[in-house]
Amino acid sequence: MLVNFLTAALLAIFLQNFIFEKALGINILLYASRRKSNVIGFTLGVCYITTLSSAATWVADYFLGGVEYYPMIAPVLYVMIIGIIYIISLIVIWKFFHNLFRKIKKFVHLTVFNCAVLGALFLHSQIGESIFSYIGYGLGSAIGFFAAGYLLYIAHDRLNSELVPAAFRGMPIMIIYIGILAMALNAFAGYVV
Repeated sequence: MLVNFLTAALLAIFLQNFIFEKALGINILLYASRRKSNVIGFTLGVCYITTLSSAATWVADYFLGGVEYYPMIAPVLYVMIIGIIYIISLIVIWKFFHNLFRKIKKFVHLTVFNCAVLGALFLHSQIGESIFSYIGYGLGSAIGFFAAGYLLYIAHDRLNSELVPAAFRGMPIMIIYIGILAMALNAFAGYVV
């Protein structure tokens, strides 16, 4: 159990990092990387939703995986799983934690409904075997999301400084920076061109 969990988590963090390997969720992360509190908040939201959705996805894959047309209905089912967890979580937070609800209501929709969460469900349904590997992959993808977000946060001020030519400031230099980090991560994973 522990080996499946750790293997899936480490695979998601380093080798299949959603930001640098697949470019899933990059638009949300570029927005969140402007402030450290945003990176932490977005990451906690992604961690929560991917971990719970991963467990629910395993249940759906386990019981419905043998159905003939399951690959065609799986995307709709995954979106429904994310939506149900989202609605239940918002109701509980609104009912019992009013102050927290006021703080997160602005960002929670962006955190839950982005391609990094749905991409995590699709990817680990392809390679996951047990519920522990599903949950490990969901948690690992959230940790990889945080690592990528923190690297973008650290670089944000330096890449938008006066030392960078005006034509490259902002989005162009961030995309170049992300490309360089993605190439380095691919080299770390052992990919060769």
